[in-house]
Amino acid sequence: MMIELPVVSKRDIRKLTPDELKTFMVEHGEKPFRAKQVSEWLWKNTAGSFEEMNNISLATRELLARHFVINGVQVQNQQLSNDGTIKSAFRLYDGNVVEGVLIPHDTRMTACISSQVGCSLTCKFCATGYMDRKRNLDAAEIYDQVVRIKEQCEAQYGTPLTNIVYMGMGEPLLNYANVVKSIERITAPDGLNMAPRRITVSTAGIAKMIKKLADDGVKANLALSLHAPNDTKRNEIMPINEANSLASLKDALKHYHQVTGRKVTYEYIVFESFNDTLEDAEELFQISKWIPCKVNLIEYNPIEAADYKNTGEVKLMAFLKYLADRGVQTNLRRSRGKDIDAACGQLAVKEKPEVAA
Repeated sequence: MMIELPVVSKRDIRKLTPDELKTFMVEHGEKPFRAKQVSEWLWKNTAGSFEEMNNISLATRELLARHFVINGVQVQNQQLSNDGTIKSAFRLYDGNVVEGVLIPHDTRMTACISSQVGCSLTCKFCATGYMDRKRNLDAAEIYDQVVRIKEQCEAQYGTPLTNIVYMGMGEPLLNYANVVKSIERITAPDGLNMAPRRITVSTAGIAKMIKKLADDGVKANLALSLHAPNDTKRNEIMPINEANSLASLKDALKHYHQVTGRKVTYEYIVFESFNDTLEDAEELFQISKWIPCKVNLIEYNPIEAADYKNTGEVKLMAFLKYLADRGVQTNLRRSRGKDIDAACGQLAVKEKPEVAA
């Protein structure tokens, strides 16, 4: 009788720590420095296969291929907006798909990347919030999105990527370990070597994890997706607020600023007839006094699943003026990529994921 042996799946080599990789090399008769060479190929040179590692012997490459895989992220398709924004559907090794966006600007080139497949927070205005959360992305998958968008930036515009925002699909602080690890790799000299001040992590507001960001010394900027100036309105559009009230967020942000000395960015989509009055602006002004901050007012683009609309231009400018006149650093973020569903709140994978081979 034939006995079927269980299939042993190979481990993604990028999930090994440097020490684990070095131990593997030594145990298989290789010199310890080979681990550093392999690591540089994986992260700095962003190799997608062991075959690309051409300064490593064929025998060593075959050894690695027998034991490991590189679960790289590939562009399944991309769309170019009329305003130059590029939205990409990224295919993961298991067939799942996430979306990311390259946002060109006169002074910066920004990659908006995802941290989860779907999202569990059910924010009422966000297309991703109407999807189920399937799983977290690992650090290498987050890293690969930046690499792919960096390649697009250089190919399309002939200029380097300058900024990264964790504002795509998912809640970064619910995938804390992998997000932090990805930031470490992105900023590492043997990674992408990007400056931490060019990276922003955006959260819907998880108080205890904001404190942890500060206590762990994570080198990145923090943005809070506020979108409403009081608990009543915030509960209506962001259910996460029921367990993370504005009072708890105030306490967490004060701790964050005390530990890090950094200001925070408040993101505020201005919805018609919901949070666009001068009374709302006054409440937002009071929030701005908590710690040093800046406010990004964001244009909204409707999604099919929700009834929210962007406020009118007159109200938007009056809202902005109210804050600016009171000394609040206020920026207006005009919608980008709306013709390809790449604008704020619009990311949601519409095509079916491919089945992994």
